[in-house]
Amino acid sequence: MAQDVRFDVLVIGSGASGLAAAVSAARSGARVALATKGSLQANNSSKAQGGIQASFGADDSPDRHAADVWASSHETADKALVEVLTGDARSAIHWLEELGVEFTHDEDGGYRLARCGGATAKRLLQVGDRTGHAITKQLREAWEAGSGTSFTNAPLRELQQVNGHWRARVGDHPVEAGTVVLAAGGRCYAEAERRGELSTNHPNATGEVTKLVLELGAESRDLDALQYHPNGGAWPPNMQGYSIPETTRAYGAVLLNADGEEFTDSLGPRDAVSQAIVDEVHAGRGVDTPDGRPAVYLDTTRISEADAEISLPYMLRRYRGAGIDPLREKILTYPVLHYQNGGLVIDTNAETTLEGVYACGEIAGGTHGRNRMMGNSLLECVVFGRRAGRAAAEKASA
Repeated sequence: MAQDVRFDVLVIGSGASGLAAAVSAARSGARVALATKGSLQANNSSKAQGGIQASFGADDSPDRHAADVWASSHETADKALVEVLTGDARSAIHWLEELGVEFTHDEDGGYRLARCGGATAKRLLQVGDRTGHAITKQLREAWEAGSGTSFTNAPLRELQQVNGHWRARVGDHPVEAGTVVLAAGGRCYAEAERRGELSTNHPNATGEVTKLVLELGAESRDLDALQYHPNGGAWPPNMQGYSIPETTRAYGAVLLNADGEEFTDSLGPRDAVSQAIVDEVHAGRGVDTPDGRPAVYLDTTRISEADAEISLPYMLRRYRGAGIDPLREKILTYPVLHYQNGGLVIDTNAETTLEGVYACGEIAGGTHGRNRMMGNSLLECVVFGRRAGRAAAEKASA
């Protein structure tokens, strides 16, 4: 077995939150290691499509964004965390741009902003419909350009506190660190398999790190609050488990039942829209896919070709590759397991109730309460990943 390796900060996870934490900690002067279960590219963040929220609109503000988060959470979110999320949003976007992320702009040079479910203003920034891929790519390049150490194919197997620092085993590697940042994501892939359902998640989203840290005594909240994406692909087979971007509805698509009737506000909060679809099917007004799955229609023919070519190119390619043109025919959709809303309790610097252990991204709870708005997960990853990395570096050097 390898000799112990000592670092200031150990980051667990290579999605947007882990990469943001690792880059932030390294730029704060810390000696950083990042360990991940698979490759650096294997994560949920890279699969995120729709966009990232920030209040750049002339009629918008961080306070308005925070009010939308609070309302969409059904007043269950942690207000202090929400204020950090929305207050740091513009700074997070500019930081990503400095790293090379190129958000889609309008002809006048401003950000191309869309309104997402639960929002009262247009504030969703996009990189086409591969926003998560664009963000994680630039974060990964920034991390790999530095002097940090990566342990790939190295899941966290053990963690214990020893004489004021942390001793971990990642894969077969013993590692010691002054502080630890947990950014290992949620458990929705494993939960979907247990339920016999589809999930949008990467197969690595199985939740072992959360369980391990809870056994150490960390506090959690809302772990039962798992979120369904309202628009999972229901047909054709290659789209099953794919999350149809919520921007389809931002650009005009609406949900229809078997009779061609709108039955819900297509831009309502995610949980409300998902429940409306399930209720419509249970009431006998849904449609069946050719392989017998429940569904309703998403009328994407109402999206203009210009909007689709700019903001939905990946979706168009995938459907057209399967012989379906979403701009010429309605597509079939049904909710799919998507996101773990709850997680480890954190403060505004992302520290858990275990001193020296931080959490950011999907493994952390409170920022979204029991229902998350789209576009706030990538934002949470960057905002709290940066805060976790800085705070972890500062504590390790104290």
